[in-house]
Amino acid sequence: MRLLETYFNPAARGSSVRKECLAGLTSFMAMCYLIFVVPSMLADAGMPKDSAVAATIWVSILATLLMGLWAKFPVGVAPGLGITAFFAYYICGPAGYTWQTGLGAVFISGLVFLLLTATRVRQMIINAVPMDLKYAIVVGIGAFIAFIGMKSCGIVAADPSTFVTLGNLGQPQTLLAVAGVFLIGALMALRIPGAMIIGILAITLAGMLLGVSPVPSGAIFSGKLPLPTETLLQMDLKGALHHGLFSIIFTLTMVDLFDNMGVLIGLAHKAGFMREDGHIENLDKALITDSLATMSSALLGATTATSYLESATGVAEGGRTGLTAVVIAGLFFLSLFFAPLVALVPSFATAPVLIIVGALMMQEVGRIRFADFTVALPAFLTIVSMPLTFNIATGFGFGFVSWVGIKLLSGRFKDVNLIMCLIALCFGINFALRLH
Repeated sequence: MRLLETYFNPAARGSSVRKECLAGLTSFMAMCYLIFVVPSMLADAGMPKDSAVAATIWVSILATLLMGLWAKFPVGVAPGLGITAFFAYYICGPAGYTWQTGLGAVFISGLVFLLLTATRVRQMIINAVPMDLKYAIVVGIGAFIAFIGMKSCGIVAADPSTFVTLGNLGQPQTLLAVAGVFLIGALMALRIPGAMIIGILAITLAGMLLGVSPVPSGAIFSGKLPLPTETLLQMDLKGALHHGLFSIIFTLTMVDLFDNMGVLIGLAHKAGFMREDGHIENLDKALITDSLATMSSALLGATTATSYLESATGVAEGGRTGLTAVVIAGLFFLSLFFAPLVALVPSFATAPVLIIVGALMMQEVGRIRFADFTVALPAFLTIVSMPLTFNIATGFGFGFVSWVGIKLLSGRFKDVNLIMCLIALCFGINFALRLH
C-alpha cells in the first residue's frame, strides 16, 4: 500500500488508493464488453477466434499497464471498435486483403504514429484539421458502427432493389438484439455501472434459454493461460507495403491520431490534468503508449489500440492517477482465465453494443456548425459516406477533399491551410487511382 502511495501519490491529486481501485473496477466494467465484441469482428475477418480473444485481452493488459505505470494516466487502452470494424469489414472484406496483410498495415500505422508523436508533427496535423471535420469523423464512424450492428443481427438486410431494407423482425435473434438495445439503453440512462456487459450477458443467457444459441457443454473457467498462438507474429509487412494499401495505412494512422487525441484531451480535462494554458502533463507519453500498443497489437494479432472513452466512468469515480489503469490491466488479466466464456457469446448479443456505441458517438453532431454551408456540406459527406460506402476511408476522403474544395471555390481562403491541402491532395490521388 505504501509503495503504491509513493509511486502514484494519489493524495496529491485529491484521491486515495481505495478510490483508484474503485475507479479501475468501474472503468473495467464499462469497457470489458470489448472482450466479446472485438474478437467477434476479428473472427469475421477470418482470424481464429480463440487466438483473437487471447490477443485482444493481452493487448489490453500490456497497453493499459504501460499507460498506468509510465504515462500515469487513469485510462484503459485496448483495440478500438471503429478501427476493428474498418479492419474486419473493409480491409479484410471488400478491399480483399488477408488478415495477415491487414495486421501489417496496423503495425506500419503504429510506427508512423510513433514517429509523428516523437517529432511533434502530429500536433501540427491535429491543429490543421478543423474541429467541425473532427466531430464529423467521429459521428460518421458512429453511424458506420451502428450500421454494422444492425446488419449483423438482421435489423437491416440486403435488397436487390433498394440495396438495404428492414430485416425479418420475426427472427428470434433479431428480436433479442432489439431487446438488448432497449435493455442496455435503459441501464445507461439509469447510470448503472457495467450496463453494456450486463446487456451482453443477459441477451446471451436469453438466447440459450430460447434455444437459439449454444449452451455451454464444458467449463467456462480455463486453468491455463490463453496465448494467441495462431496469430502471433503472423503480420505480413511486405504485403502491407503494397501501393494499394496507402490509403488504408493513412486512414489507420489518422483515426489513431484523432481518436487518441480527442479521448486523452477530454479525459485529461475531466481528471484535472490540463493547465489553464492548455498544457497536459505526460500527454506525449500517453500518445507514445498508444502507438507502441498499436505496434504490439499487430505483433500479437489484434487491431489498432486506442484509449477508451469509457475510462471516463472511472475518472467520474475519482480515478486521478495511473493506479486506476493498473487496476484495469489487472482485471483484464483475470479475464484471461474466463476466455472460454467469450466463445459462447453470439453476434446478436454484441450487436446492441455496436448500436449503442454508435448512438454515443452521434452525440458529437451537435457540435458541428451546420449553419455555415461550407462546413455543413463536408461534414454531411463525411458522415453519410462512411456507412453508405461501407468504408471509413472514403468518408475521410470525401470530407477532406470537399472541405478544401468548397472553401477555395467560395473564396474562404483563410479557412484552408497547407496541411489540409496536402491531406486532400493525398485522398484525391487515391480516388484517381480507382478510376477505370
